[in-house]
Amino acid sequence: MFPPRARVPEGDAAIRATDSDAALARLSAVRKGYLQDPFITPFVSRAHLEPPRPPLINIGTYVRSEALDELVNEWMALSEQEGAKCQIVSMGAGSDTRFWRIATGPKKDALARYIEIDFPEITTKKAMTIRKSKELSAALGRPEDVSLGSGGTALHSPVYNLLAADMRNPPSESLVPILASEPQPLLSPHLPTLLLFECVLVYMSPNASGAVLQWFTDYFANRTSPQNGPAVLGGIVYEMFALGDQFGKVMVNNLKARNVTLPGAEPYPTLASLPDRFLQHGWEIAKALTLKDIRREYVEPSELERISQLEMLDEIEELELVLAHYAITWGLKFPPKAEELKARWQEWGLKRKV
Repeated sequence: MFPPRARVPEGDAAIRATDSDAALARLSAVRKGYLQDPFITPFVSRAHLEPPRPPLINIGTYVRSEALDELVNEWMALSEQEGAKCQIVSMGAGSDTRFWRIATGPKKDALARYIEIDFPEITTKKAMTIRKSKELSAALGRPEDVSLGSGGTALHSPVYNLLAADMRNPPSESLVPILASEPQPLLSPHLPTLLLFECVLVYMSPNASGAVLQWFTDYFANRTSPQNGPAVLGGIVYEMFALGDQFGKVMVNNLKARNVTLPGAEPYPTLASLPDRFLQHGWEIAKALTLKDIRREYVEPSELERISQLEMLDEIEELELVLAHYAITWGLKFPPKAEELKARWQEWGLKRKV
């Protein structure tokens, strides 16, 4: 007798399931020595029973993580040069551990606010995980300064805020109530602010994702005041692209089998088209690189040598094919009085190491 087939999640549950994939991939990369992250284990159910992922996935996770870390760390360093603390807004954050890695690292004092937004089903689970873990809770500050909200779907602390929203809804319904409610909006328009979209916009319609970026663009452009000075807005997008070729179609069909579609990928068929995510909203600078190029030229040679010793990898061609279909795009929107900025924001970006 055959065992019953595992039920494939449908609708939003299928999208939410991709977060579990990402968490498992990160856990595997940590256990194999590619990355250091002491905070990922609590976010993986029955982590001790999970088998390692293949080397191809571990390497891809490593390249993605290192590149994003470099961009975020440089953003915080530029904010310090600006003489200001910064804000980070991570949308579709899922089980991401970035806040805890920053909060226990050398740049913890660079953060004014760290905000995570995701489906309420995701944020409820994450809030419970945080509350159950002494290590995760300790990074939030004094227990009396930490509280649950919105029926357990939100968690608030002096710096870290976990919020529930469906970003496919109009920003007036999804973002304004949680970020911009007067008289004291959670998100300040007067501090350098970095938006993170890790595998988020690709699951949204182009109209919905465009509305999100336009809302943030307008929020900062319309709130600059003489007494508070200008604030830079930055964004990082990590996503699949170039899905029209043979390998891309295989990726699309594999996701369709899991009831996952990628409506946000259609307007961006090439690497050259990816910066348009930001440029179409009036941002001044936007650049994109594939993970293939990042691995080849933007990772320290000593690091490449180190990770090459961790596992045997025979499928180099397959690895490069996969990495060529994932990209990181970063962009900058300067305030009206950009000449008053102290830091060299225009130099923000990944630096070639080879």
